[in-house]
Amino acid sequence: MPSVLSPDQRAAYDADGYVIVRGFFDAEEAALLKRAMEQDPAIRGHFYNRGDNDGGNTKMALWNHPGDSVYGMAARCLRMVDTMEDLLGGEVYHYHSKLTAKEPFEGGAWEWHQDYGYWYHNGCLFPLMASAMIALDCSTRENGCLQVLKGSHLLGRVEHRLLDGEQMGADLQRVEEAQKHLETVYAEMDPGDVLLFHCNTLHRSDQNRSEFRRWTMICCYNAARNDPYLDHHHPRYTPLQKVADDAIKAAGLAFAGAEDESAFMVEAVAPSEIRAKRDSG
Repeated sequence: MPSVLSPDQRAAYDADGYVIVRGFFDAEEAALLKRAMEQDPAIRGHFYNRGDNDGGNTKMALWNHPGDSVYGMAARCLRMVDTMEDLLGGEVYHYHSKLTAKEPFEGGAWEWHQDYGYWYHNGCLFPLMASAMIALDCSTRENGCLQVLKGSHLLGRVEHRLLDGEQMGADLQRVEEAQKHLETVYAEMDPGDVLLFHCNTLHRSDQNRSEFRRWTMICCYNAARNDPYLDHHHPRYTPLQKVADDAIKAAGLAFAGAEDESAFMVEAVAPSEIRAKRDSG
């Protein structure tokens, strides 16, 4: 199956470092993803908070291998993987996925950063990496939608440092100079929309000051030819088994009717392991 992107969308990704695909997942699929996230005890049991500079917190859960869960099928389905292989120019594997949960009135902000600002230190030599942010709720300016600096992937990797909170952020002086030349875009999305973005695209988000939560799932991919040379809590190259697009709904039906739901749960990474790797650099 070819990439879901039209020629114009593909060109926009190359020029801007991101593209939003409306209705990437249909309403039923989006509802299944949302329900699975809410009900999976492996997710709830591995939530950890990531604080911002003003005392706000974003709840997160992270897993490395997609498995057979509803959201595992979303990460492995043809429309997702083939699109990522188009963007990254060849075979990809699942680097990790995560849930970012901004609760009403308390969800924290994220400072300007590039994902490759982190992943570079994980032993990934080349920025042959990209992410897909899936909206599980309506994502708006009011509840802290992602902001992207249009075209910032062309800056290359920017130095990152540990901020006053618990986040690594990009060199603020360089970001402020880039903002004089590049447009900040608020990526507002409806459930099922997907934001595809380059690993060097600068992005951030505000605190959630609204009465509505903002949950998103982010699937991250690495090119198979960019196998990290360091051991980390994210995996080295692991072959990704693609599944048909209808596998998402099939997994949802199986999960709903299963007596033992454990087969459909992810193996989430323990927060202590994430902190240990982060603190070691």
